Amino acid sequence: MTDVTPDPLHAELLKIAQEAAHRAGELLRDGRPADLAVAATKSSPIDVVTEMDIAAEKLITGLIADRRPDDGFLGEEGAATEGTSGIRWVVDPLDGTVNYLYGLPTWAVSICAEQDGERVAGVVVAPMRGETYHALLGGGAWATGAWEGERRLTCRSAAPLDQALVSTGFNYVADVRAEQAEIARRLIPLVRDIRRGGSAAIDLCDVAAGRLDGYYERGLHPWDLAAGDLIAREAGAVTGGRPGEPPTGALTIAATPAVFEPLQRLLTDFGA
Repeated sequence: MTDVTPDPLHAELLKIAQEAAHRAGELLRDGRPADLAVAATKSSPIDVVTEMDIAAEKLITGLIADRRPDDGFLGEEGAATEGTSGIRWVVDPLDGTVNYLYGLPTWAVSICAEQDGERVAGVVVAPMRGETYHALLGGGAWATGAWEGERRLTCRSAAPLDQALVSTGFNYVADVRAEQAEIARRLIPLVRDIRRGGSAAIDLCDVAAGRLDGYYERGLHPWDLAAGDLIAREAGAVTGGRPGEPPTGALTIAATPAVFEPLQRLLTDFGA
């Protein structure tokens, strides 16, 4: 991909998103109470919200609204305003809540800015990894971590599907989970192996970083995938859903160019 000169507005949005995501990540990492408990449930009794999800979203939306009061929001924990500027922030304050509840490290803060419906800036902060991923539309995908400086992200080079490491996730509704398990059972003999990390945002960034050849999941919401989708695409990955469709709740796929089409075809054949 040939980079284009970043739009100054997009660069400003990215800077705000980075500040908000880092602050929320620090709150979640350093403020996690030892007796953290479930504050509410969503789609099922095992689809949980904690007090920290809610606190992190309030921090993010408050900071952004302070800087850009005319923008809209779509957040997992209830933030939903239209705005008048043409900019909307799609916020997942804690992607991987069950991991966070259990003290597992695979969770992230995900913030994406959209302009007139198009994703233009995205940040995913994974505090327990010590890594941050970000992208601007047309400006490539980048990460900071244990290495020195920023590293440009590039998805893995071509490999056949039978040598692909693929990640997935499972819905919290029992009958949907059963269907997803059957699809995974049929897929696993046809790929190198399957992983299940528990954070869609991190899985999408791992495709971007070359740590996975592909990722698919059914049942995602816009806040789960918005920033990660932009980061994966800017790293050279192909993203989509069912044939001819963008990534949606019906199906989200992100993969290297060599893996995307055969993976999409198999998932379609399996009824994903």
